[in-house]
Amino acid sequence: MEESPFLEKIEKMRMAYRVLILVGSIVLLGGLFVWLVVVPKTSEIAKTKKEIVTLNRKLNQARIRARNLKKFEAEQAEVTAQFREALKLLPNKREIPSLLRTITKLGTDSHLDFLLFSPKKEKARNFYIEIPVAIKVSGTYHDVASFFDKVGRMERIVNILDVSMKPVKPLSTTLITTCNAVTYRFKGMKNATTGAKKKKK
Repeated sequence: MEESPFLEKIEKMRMAYRVLILVGSIVLLGGLFVWLVVVPKTSEIAKTKKEIVTLNRKLNQARIRARNLKKFEAEQAEVTAQFREALKLLPNKREIPSLLRTITKLGTDSHLDFLLFSPKKEKARNFYIEIPVAIKVSGTYHDVASFFDKVGRMERIVNILDVSMKPVKPLSTTLITTCNAVTYRFKGMKNATTGAKKKKK
């Protein structure tokens, strides 16, 4: 088999030239490999790394939002539970007459004589309605204190306000006590919203 003229020329060259040609060929092939294979892959790797960083950032943000959502839901559930418990302390409209009779009975049980027990005009607040009752009783200081204590121990919220005491006559131990007993009832979200709209007008 005859050798090609190109190979014959290489064989006639000096060893130093042959080495240079071999090294040049290796460098050329290496350069082509880097340019055609490594560089595109490097770009793809760099692009992929950027995408991974972006996805990790989005994932961390999603995790933070998920934690905040769980925290918010837990806080909302706690507030809702507290709100429901608070509502249990407020009588509804049907319970008001019974509640007022209970207050009267507590006064009678405390040996007080009722001179006045008059429900006053209700006062609408944001989410509740105040129901004041003007009270005037006759009895000793101890009896009045006992009555106030019993009212304070009631399951429903009843506040005693504007208390005034004076003896029936000088040096008498019997006192005329006037005060306002104020209870409250929840008026509901619909009424509360309506009231808020009226205030804005």
